Amino acid sequence: MTSGTLGHRLRDRIPLSPSARAALWVIVASGTLTVMAGAILGPVVNQIQSGLGVSQSLAGLIITTHGLFIVLTSPIAGALIDRYGPRKPYILGLVIYAVAGGAGLVVTSFPVLLATRAALGVAVAFVYTGVTVLIYNLYEGRRKDRAMGLRASANSVGASVWPLVGGILGTMSWQVPFGVYLIGLPLGVLALLFVPEPAMVSTSSETGEASSSLEALLDVITGTPLLVLVYLLYFLANVLLYSIIVFYPGVLATFGIESSFQISLYLSAMGVAGGVSAALYDRIHQQFSYGQLARIALVLWTIGFGIVPIAESPLVAILPVVLFGLGQGLVFPTAMLWVEELVPPDRKGQFSSYIAMFGYVGQFLSPVLFGPVAAGLGVTAVFCVAAGVVAALLAGTTVWYLA
Repeated sequence: MTSGTLGHRLRDRIPLSPSARAALWVIVASGTLTVMAGAILGPVVNQIQSGLGVSQSLAGLIITTHGLFIVLTSPIAGALIDRYGPRKPYILGLVIYAVAGGAGLVVTSFPVLLATRAALGVAVAFVYTGVTVLIYNLYEGRRKDRAMGLRASANSVGASVWPLVGGILGTMSWQVPFGVYLIGLPLGVLALLFVPEPAMVSTSSETGEASSSLEALLDVITGTPLLVLVYLLYFLANVLLYSIIVFYPGVLATFGIESSFQISLYLSAMGVAGGVSAALYDRIHQQFSYGQLARIALVLWTIGFGIVPIAESPLVAILPVVLFGLGQGLVFPTAMLWVEELVPPDRKGQFSSYIAMFGYVGQFLSPVLFGPVAAGLGVTAVFCVAAGVVAALLAGTTVWYLA
């Protein structure tokens, strides 16, 4: 054991100070806001439609517009974070999140509400990438694993809890759930008080090696093709996640499970399973490398999706979502930490912003990719195809690893 390794382990065992512990929980809580952005309004889409007098498709834009602007804005957020550090853009993102999201409490015009959702997407891009880079730069070793695992765990649990919160508040009015976005303001204040600005890494321009973001991207991808596979892994995880959200209710209907409450229990089980594996991520990563963790997740997904066509009872039907959730809880922190390991220290903002892009594009494309399968062969076939794709990827990466 080297002295550096021993030093890291000793630092990992030193308890965090109260202020550092507060900073960690503010960062983790901020991370779950990126999930809340759309999830909390899902249960009230129909009420928004009737309340604003618009079509179902237009009402759906209230849920999806922010995702488009996350994809468009993330590279800008990454570039600004690399230039100015993550703290200020992250806090600014929290403030905009509160103002843009909370505007739905008073806005009754569809075009104006749509504009606020676009602004919300910009805010989420800054919060998402800011949280990622803060974890990269504030923590080391097992503490970094734990922080990223807690973030992924909070996201998984939030994906289960926020729709329930939105549904409960929606019983009062379709506008009341928008009030939850205001939580960004107290989090912004807490971040201002407790979250420190990490030390800045010297940028390439400061060392006389200025390069554009595109040049940096091409250089890293050319020298580290593994990075592309990590992004694709995160993309796949989000495609599969939304295949469950969109198409698994159809599978459950074959067992007579059709009420929104019953369906939410299955989706909540997925979130809880992901929350458990992510919360234990620092311990699990002590035993397995990033590549091994990715393959473990692929094994869990292959088994889970393979169970779908042979499931014969509502009880067995819970296994696929639980197995997927366990794998998801491993993949999300693995992909984020793996990216940091593969990219230049002064480009963490840029390359972590691509994580958000791949994730939200995957969510958007999931129904597009699997929709024709469901329409032509039925919803069960969606998960047969998913199992085949994941099994093929598992075989390919295993052969590559062994070679």
